[in-house]
Amino acid sequence: MTREGASTGSCAALAAKGAALLLCRNERVGTVDIPLPDGGRLLWALAEQRLESNGAAAVVVKDAGDDPDVTNGARIEVRLARRNDNNVCFHAGRGVGLVTLPGLALEVGEPAINPTPRKMIEAALREVTDWGLDVTVSVEGGEALAFKTFNAKLGVEGGISILGTSGRVRPFSAAALQDSLKCAMDICAASGTLAPVFTPGNIGRRAARNYFNLAPQQLVEVSNEWGFVLENSLVYDFQQLLLIGHPGKLGKLAMGQWQTHSTQSDSAIEYVSILAESLLSRRIEVQQTVEGLFMLGMQPIERKIVAEALAAKINSAVCNTFRSNRQIAVVLINLKGEMLGGDGALEMWQ
Repeated sequence: MTREGASTGSCAALAAKGAALLLCRNERVGTVDIPLPDGGRLLWALAEQRLESNGAAAVVVKDAGDDPDVTNGARIEVRLARRNDNNVCFHAGRGVGLVTLPGLALEVGEPAINPTPRKMIEAALREVTDWGLDVTVSVEGGEALAFKTFNAKLGVEGGISILGTSGRVRPFSAAALQDSLKCAMDICAASGTLAPVFTPGNIGRRAARNYFNLAPQQLVEVSNEWGFVLENSLVYDFQQLLLIGHPGKLGKLAMGQWQTHSTQSDSAIEYVSILAESLLSRRIEVQQTVEGLFMLGMQPIERKIVAEALAAKINSAVCNTFRSNRQIAVVLINLKGEMLGGDGALEMWQ
């Protein structure tokens, strides 16, 4: 049995709530609990809680569970100071990076505290107070830890990013993950589903539920195991498949890369850039991410043209590699979950 951990975003939210309890209620506590994006809650110990001259601070030590996370054991601190308005504003303390290049989910100059952790932190604070607060997140040793991540390539400098989409860290074990995926497809088939939906993870899952009418068992989160899932899906009586996800992830399928983890596959940036330039008959400004390529390098109508062409190539690669009589549809979304374009009939899921 593998042990789950807490994401850096959860740790920051836990520390923020601990600091708020001391600042706003003068409560010293040993543990705090916070709401998670999936509706659950997380209870965790505080390592430190202290008053300061202009506010309060709290520290949580990250435990990544059985996942080999470079931030495991890091001390994540949040300092709060009251504002004169009702806003919650985020700041990068020592060890937390700043965004220096366009193309991420944050604007250039913003602290690298991703959108979901920001929502988690604000939700945790609002369980304590409606005060306006300046929230400064720091990570002890974050500058050194950043060199062990892809931050520099993504344009995040000076420290790590505060990440998390679910709040929990699920250990990466290929065998365990594949067993789970096999069970998910078993359940999908046993429910009578003929048209499952495959998606990499949380962003795709939310978009799929937003755009399509799906039964709970119909959606399978593939993570990076596309080759395993598509190959094993052939043993079921599935008649149609919908693949929905970000072009930075699904674009790798068009390249013939069926294990899409960044350590086991190449980036799709060059592939998508070449495709886009051939379709649009113009040069596209170099971007650090596929998200930037679509959202900064193209106009809306161009995004649709390129997304539809890329989706068609993904569809073709799936059909040619995993041959069957199933109909395949592909939908591509950006990091906000907005539909960029697709290929194939979607009536089965609408």
